[in-house]
Amino acid sequence: MSALADEHSPIALRGPPAQRRHRLLRASLRNPSFLIGLVILLVVIGVALTADRLFPGDPQDMVGTPALWPGQDAEFLLGTDSLGRDVASGLAHGARVSLLVGFSAAAIGLVIGTLIGAVSGYCGGWADTLLVRLTELFQTVPTFLLVIVIVAIGQPSAPVIALAIGVSAWPTVARLVRAQFRSLREAEFIAAARSLGYGAPRIIIHEILPNALAPIIVTGSLMVANAILTEAGLSFLNMGDPNLISWGSMIGDGRPLLRTAWFLCALPGGAIALTVLSLNLVGDGLNDLLNPRSGAV
Repeated sequence: MSALADEHSPIALRGPPAQRRHRLLRASLRNPSFLIGLVILLVVIGVALTADRLFPGDPQDMVGTPALWPGQDAEFLLGTDSLGRDVASGLAHGARVSLLVGFSAAAIGLVIGTLIGAVSGYCGGWADTLLVRLTELFQTVPTFLLVIVIVAIGQPSAPVIALAIGVSAWPTVARLVRAQFRSLREAEFIAAARSLGYGAPRIIIHEILPNALAPIIVTGSLMVANAILTEAGLSFLNMGDPNLISWGSMIGDGRPLLRTAWFLCALPGGAIALTVLSLNLVGDGLNDLLNPRSGAV
């Protein structure tokens, strides 16, 4: 069974585990954009994980003179905001919130979209029609508007924001997974699985899903980037978690001083742009690594 399934796997995922790792490593080293994006992303994740060590204390505490420019005071290398809060501390702790919401929302969207897309693509018939109509219904509602409505109904906290973004993002994944399952359900290794008496859940989880993971993984990296942008937009509109500092809320707080202290918006904005860029580079690199038609491996 695994030999048949391996014929339909992405080139980078074929062969023994050691050979796969060697092939992926060799292809990764030939992709500088992927490596640059991965390094940037790992640095951002490292800063987020060590924020408490780098900047102990509450990042929302007023610890210095308001509106200090970067380099004006050695104690606050990136300056302070209009309330005297350390900008560097806010960036580090804000990275944690933005990444946590981004990855959580992407995970929620991937789980919902994969489940619906798998059932729709494998079962077909009335189940496929019903789930496709449900997907189209969600796609007719503007994503950001749906997120705002869900957050407004619930409490504006990080878990609610992640849930709202994830619930609004699953249709794209569902359509992708459905297309993958429809193309694989008639493959020879699936027919062999049915002849062995395997049930639908086992075929979906153990046979088709592993062979459809490559585009799902790539889509997941882009969903994280979109979720970070959406969370930043909510926080900019004062609909974020009031108890947490994020890059979006820092941009919103710095907006009144945009003419006199533009760095208060530029620094968190640059952090968002750099993180989203790294995720897009990683997504493009994963697509090259896992796509058998790219010629990268």
